Amino acid sequence: MDLSSGDIILVGFGGTSPPPVLQLLSSLVSSSSSSFRTIRAIRSPAMEYELMKAPYRTFFRNPPNKDDADKTIPAKTHLILYNLPTSLAEYLSPSSLAESNAIRSRLYAKKDSDVVLAYHATQNSFLPSDKTNDDLVSSLHANDTSFRNTAARATLASLASLDSLAATSLQTPGDVVLLVGSGGREHALAVSLARSPLVRTVVCVPGNGGTASSDERSSKIVNATDAEGNAVEDSKNETIVELVKRLSVDMVVVGPEQPLVDGLVDCLEVECRGVRVFGPTKAAAELEASKAFTKDFLQQHNIPTAKYRNFTSPDEAIAYVQSLSPTDRQVVKASGLAAGKGVLLPTTPAETIDAIREIMADKAFGAAGDTCVIESFMTGPEASCLAFCDGKTAVVMPAAQDHKRALDNDEGLNTGGMGAYAPAPCVTPELHREIENMCKKTVEKMAERGTPYVGVLYAGMMLTPNGPSVLEFNCRFGDPETQVLLPLLETDLYEIMMACCDGKLETVDVRFKENMAAATVVCAAKGYPEAYPKGMPIKGLDAAESIDNVKVYHAGTKIDADGIVRCTGGRVLAVTGTGPSLTDALAASYKAVKNISFLDPSDPTDNLLHYRTDIAMGAIRKKLRIGVMGSTRGTALLPVMEACADGTLHAEIVAVVSNRSEAPILEKGRSLGPTVTARFVSSKGLSREQFDAECTSVLVGAGVEYVLLVGYMRILSKQFTDYWAGRCVNVHPSLLPKHAGGMDLEVHQAVIDADETESGCTIHEVTEEVDGGPIVVQKVVKVEPGETAESLKTKVQALEGPAFIEAIQKKCKTTISYADAGVSIDAGNSLVELIKPACKATRRPGCDADLGGFGGLFDLAAAGYKSEDTIIIGATDGVGTKLRIAHITKKHETVGIDLVAMCVNDLIVAGGEPLFFLDYFATGKLDVEEAASVVRGIAEGCKQAGCGLIGGETAEMPSMYAPGDYDLAGFSVGAVHKDRVLPKNVCAGNVLLGLPSSGIHSNGFSLVRKLIDKANLDYESVCPWDKTVGTVGDALLTPTKIYVKCCLPLLRKEMLTGLAHITGGGLLENLPRSLPSNLKAEITGHPPLPSVFSWMKQTSGLDDREMLRTFNCGIGMVLIVKKECVDEAKDLLRDAGESVVYDLGQLVDRQGKEEQVEMKCLLA
Repeated sequence: MDLSSGDIILVGFGGTSPPPVLQLLSSLVSSSSSSFRTIRAIRSPAMEYELMKAPYRTFFRNPPNKDDADKTIPAKTHLILYNLPTSLAEYLSPSSLAESNAIRSRLYAKKDSDVVLAYHATQNSFLPSDKTNDDLVSSLHANDTSFRNTAARATLASLASLDSLAATSLQTPGDVVLLVGSGGREHALAVSLARSPLVRTVVCVPGNGGTASSDERSSKIVNATDAEGNAVEDSKNETIVELVKRLSVDMVVVGPEQPLVDGLVDCLEVECRGVRVFGPTKAAAELEASKAFTKDFLQQHNIPTAKYRNFTSPDEAIAYVQSLSPTDRQVVKASGLAAGKGVLLPTTPAETIDAIREIMADKAFGAAGDTCVIESFMTGPEASCLAFCDGKTAVVMPAAQDHKRALDNDEGLNTGGMGAYAPAPCVTPELHREIENMCKKTVEKMAERGTPYVGVLYAGMMLTPNGPSVLEFNCRFGDPETQVLLPLLETDLYEIMMACCDGKLETVDVRFKENMAAATVVCAAKGYPEAYPKGMPIKGLDAAESIDNVKVYHAGTKIDADGIVRCTGGRVLAVTGTGPSLTDALAASYKAVKNISFLDPSDPTDNLLHYRTDIAMGAIRKKLRIGVMGSTRGTALLPVMEACADGTLHAEIVAVVSNRSEAPILEKGRSLGPTVTARFVSSKGLSREQFDAECTSVLVGAGVEYVLLVGYMRILSKQFTDYWAGRCVNVHPSLLPKHAGGMDLEVHQAVIDADETESGCTIHEVTEEVDGGPIVVQKVVKVEPGETAESLKTKVQALEGPAFIEAIQKKCKTTISYADAGVSIDAGNSLVELIKPACKATRRPGCDADLGGFGGLFDLAAAGYKSEDTIIIGATDGVGTKLRIAHITKKHETVGIDLVAMCVNDLIVAGGEPLFFLDYFATGKLDVEEAASVVRGIAEGCKQAGCGLIGGETAEMPSMYAPGDYDLAGFSVGAVHKDRVLPKNVCAGNVLLGLPSSGIHSNGFSLVRKLIDKANLDYESVCPWDKTVGTVGDALLTPTKIYVKCCLPLLRKEMLTGLAHITGGGLLENLPRSLPSNLKAEITGHPPLPSVFSWMKQTSGLDDREMLRTFNCGIGMVLIVKKECVDEAKDLLRDAGESVVYDLGQLVDRQGKEEQVEMKCLLA
């Protein structure tokens, strides 16, 4: 450890910034005659920011000013300020041991220039403690030998006391911790607890495969067993009590929320007195158990949250929604615990009312919906802010952000969490402080009401345009947030938990690793959060864990009798990477994920693992945060504000600071909203350096990354320019280096006086030399004859805003490739090559079905049609929500046939012959094999229809579709002779023949999917209506029947007067489309319902009429046949392979407004 560079070195202060230390630093550095010029921090990340704030206003780097060159500087003293560890656990941590050893070495070297001054946090003073700040400053400036030796002895004595304490601890075996839970959160907790030198064993109940198999900590982490050695599978209160007593447990740590809400902590307090329990009581856990309680609590104590109302009556809740403006969007929440699923996000009043009924009337979430919370919809980034709590105060951890949706681009269904990262850059230092104060207030008010909160308080925060607001509270660690927060925790977790249980959190310095980030990617079973497979062996765990800075946390895993780790849940693993930046952390995590496979037992080459590929992409590609310093109107800022607002700049203005209280530029900042810091900083009584330090603290607190000086009328200190080097630009109203140093009109006049023919503005980096920094952008204007300073100013000023925009664009990443946007050109090319053979197989007279050109060609003459006698028919359609089943089951081979069938069956109804087909395949992320399966199905459909597949479009649109999702559209063109267009000459006496359907075809699937859910089935369930077809998914994906080849012979012989394709709307809605208004159909011979429709009818409760208006009910095509041609027509149909032809009935004259389809038989 280097303790030599820097005049003052801060060692081991962590996240603390004690006022005595800040005061001493400010006093030492502020004197112009001081030898202390630079400060360096080792494991003391909070110090620099706090030192710049009022009243200290001091930079870390304070080089001598030019004015001090002739002053006498006293002899150099090298000062080390060392923060003594306050506990044994902290002292024994690797970082702290390295620091204490370096301090000892420095003291034993006995250098005359070295002074080691120890700070004792508990005593809130330096050692020796009898010195005032002025005494310390005087002694240090004088390089007092006696003081130096006294300080050294005090430091060594304190370290010796810690060594003695450590020696004593070696004689004790350490504590037993019982950890309740079985998820990835609990595995992460177990790993962190096991690292404590104070812990002997972590017993997990019930645990998972990770807590049962961790080699590096196998001696410390175990899964609980009963007295006979059998695994304990439950975590009931009585089970936990028995384990605590039998295992002599010292602390119980409760992971999930349900045991807390069930009163486990209360039970242990009665049954196991003296055992520490980390977690809130049942009364305190109401913060999660009841959203209604939490909303009332927040409102009562003026803690920001959304406007809301609680309801126990659905009618009253609906009336409330109806009383609101239609544009006042609401969120509907089940008040009780609903496994993370009780929050609904409707977008319209009608949907909001449906959500109320779903929660309160339909009891979608059981008793959790007895009370319903309706609150105003808030906008802004969300952040997970977890706080350690001891019943009196709270310490907030770095903010994290998680990804709830199953698919990339935050698409798909809600999950327990598919990944997370920390720290979240959207939570600035000042926002963090504000959120921590909200958590502290919550803990204080909970104590006042007699329900002290001990454990972790998880505050789900929305960073709204009006500031942070509480979305919800959870009473436990988050999952997967825990998997990124604990790897960053530097302080001993067990020590923190003991302090929380004992009400002494203020005695522990809760530290997190500085300049470190963590990201976790959840590996889930394919299909999650819907139906997913289980039992797959997991391959590649060792390879993943061997990657530097990676830890694999287990969730849904177990180890079988053969020692194989297998999947048991939806979220199986959380793979966490750490690194000096978020980019590094993500790279490590994704590198590890690529080593892992969930092997399909039926096909070991198939990986049944799903993960998101965009974890933390929003943070990686976040907007540049701009701070502005100005003294005047800030006219040049307006174009920048507009460019940020309209997206021209990938940036946002987050702070505006002025040295003038009435400067109009502050109003521009305030106009951007209350979350933008608009601050006047007074320079009265301050040196330039002190003023600049306070301004910098405001900018840093707002998370500023890039500073614009817009009409700023002050000379900046070297401390400021050094701190913001390369990150601060100024606009000067000339073409630098010409006419540097002046301001405003005097510069323009100087240009005119010099007879310049052109002028302009320059954006340059700010350095100590006024107007001397590197040039970033220059804009030029002509200086016209007779130009005045005022007229030239007007012309130049108009260029300043665009110049700033160009400078900011250079700072932002501006080059984005197709790959950056999530589009793979290579994948598209691969798909074309893969599907060419299938398309080629659809060749027919008139086309060669070749791909790759800009359009497909078709020769009508070659197909036997004369243009003067031919009408061209077009049809387009899709597959509808049947695609959802293909997505879920990962079976894509048949939906292409559906697509063709829905188009060509419509063509044949008009009497036309399908000639060619084109498809449109749209997806969020192109999976070549998946898309190829779909197109092969389309080609098969074209073969069945006798038409050529002559082209198509594959669109990869990451911003429109989630990865894993796709949509289809088809376009078919056919031909018919002008005198054979149907319907034609339809009349009473025509006979109705029916051709059977192959199943549900492609309509009605929104209802079908609801019926599957109602029956508690999934798509992998055994098909209940036909056990010979396999699963429900297999049965439902039976492709739509294509009727082209069986109907064409009848069309050519002109036996038909019309046809009706029975699609959505069923027989009752589709048959009338082919009938004149004076006729009706009498149905006397409808066949019995096929088994699939019988099951749908029974499950849905629909009557015959509704069934016939919803499904095809076994009839896919109705032929309207001339009476004299019926027998021949049946023969031709049988020759074409139609072994079953139904005699449905006939057409008769319609009287008045009779229904055009009359059912004279029942559905059997």
